Amino acid sequence: MKKSKFRALDITYVGMFAALMMIGANITSLVPFMTVGGVPITLQTFFAILAGAAIGSRLGALSMIVYTIVGIIGAPVFAQFYGGPGIIIQPTFGFVLSYILTAYAVGKIVERKQSLSAYITAALTGMVINYVFGTNWMYAAYKLWSSAPQGFTYKMAWAWMVVPLPKDIILSVFAGILAHRLHKSVRIKKSIFQH
Repeated sequence: MKKSKFRALDITYVGMFAALMMIGANITSLVPFMTVGGVPITLQTFFAILAGAAIGSRLGALSMIVYTIVGIIGAPVFAQFYGGPGIIIQPTFGFVLSYILTAYAVGKIVERKQSLSAYITAALTGMVINYVFGTNWMYAAYKLWSSAPQGFTYKMAWAWMVVPLPKDIILSVFAGILAHRLHKSVRIKKSIFQH
């Protein structure tokens, strides 16, 4: 009986973070200037990090996989309300894939150590994974199969990432602090109920 309850809770967590990613992807879509070099400035990095930090590597990564599959199937859940298999050939698809790695890596780090500094380190590590994987994929996509903007270089790809960087650093640290507080609160509640 207890086992099925946890399974239902796991499914709820996965669904909740997949839904948060869908919201985070399009929260800034209503403002056209929030796109730099074809990369929309979203809250997806924040929610991918929070997923790994709050529900662990396995469930965090699974929630990102669910989000990705729902979008590829055709639901308009990607940035700028985009959906469908065409996302796979888009230069920004690397960022979508990186959310899976980000959530998994962040979860793995906090599963080893639960201190506040570990949560913040995990969150910033997740952000670096997101940026490195996504930006390199975008550069390769523009060079190999997508039509690159005039004078496009590797340096230019990284220059585009400077715009969302301050926001992502602040939100990553916030995600680490928030997840740490959530875990602390859950631990306190568990100990109250056990006494």
